[in-house]
Amino acid sequence: MTDAPAGTAATYGDRDPDALARRAGERANPDRDQHFLVDDRVLDRIPGYLPDDADASHLLEIGGGAGALTDRLLATIVDEADDDRDGDATHGAADDGPGHLSVIERDGSFADFLREEFATAVEEGLLDVIEGDALDVDLPPFTACVANLPYGVSSEIAFRLLPEGKPLVLMFQAEFADRMVASAGEPEYGRLSVSAQHYAAVEIVERVPKEAFDPQPAVESAVVRCTPRDPDYAVGDEAFFLRFVKALFTQRRKTTRNAIRNTAHISGLDDPDAVVEAADEELLGRRPGTLEPSEFAALAELARERGSPTEV
Repeated sequence: MTDAPAGTAATYGDRDPDALARRAGERANPDRDQHFLVDDRVLDRIPGYLPDDADASHLLEIGGGAGALTDRLLATIVDEADDDRDGDATHGAADDGPGHLSVIERDGSFADFLREEFATAVEEGLLDVIEGDALDVDLPPFTACVANLPYGVSSEIAFRLLPEGKPLVLMFQAEFADRMVASAGEPEYGRLSVSAQHYAAVEIVERVPKEAFDPQPAVESAVVRCTPRDPDYAVGDEAFFLRFVKALFTQRRKTTRNAIRNTAHISGLDDPDAVVEAADEELLGRRPGTLEPSEFAALAELARERGSPTEV
């Protein structure tokens, strides 16, 4: 690992995480949901989990901290630009220039440090640092997102990113990741599973022990890859579909029949009995946790047609 002077290194990808934290001048604060990933091997692998055909020309990172992952993502951008130039030279095409990395960091001290540490990248147009909360700031244009998310707001950030339809490689608590990838009938299957898989093919690509972080979190972690795709079903109103799924899973131990009737105040159905009367009897007798996403979609469409939903 190198310990290059701040802002002077012309290469990226080999900065030592501990040295970065020392230069930043302050430790990650677990009370602010800050846990720095400091395992070099994991850091080196994470950018490689992007799908092979992903466009990495404008990456987004959320929660840059002291910049260990930022350093690896800058290396990815530079390497891809070099590969493109080599290919363009072979085929006689014009050089489109290097890619770009945008980092959103809510801690002002770390945002300032990132601008200082990677001053060369900022000056060369490779990097911009956006100071603010990822739930509030306008997202910059991006082609893919790679991030070690603050775990306390993982769900909110994930569901801000997923509708963008871009490849995502995100670090979550392992329990959250297991729920994202779960299939119908599994104990972890729920609203999160159906909602995430509505937008993307979701898979756990690596499990990360707590020892890989400083300070160590109380839980294990996992890296999740989300590859955007169209679902194998159609919904006429996405907002209602997601609200309907949420409603039924609040009654996951009930039959689907009772769940529809008991959650009209959540889903916004004016006439849940009309939905029950029209739905398939076998499906109504099952619990929500056994329904495939396509079955939720079919039920939601029936509910829109028969249940007179209103905005909630």
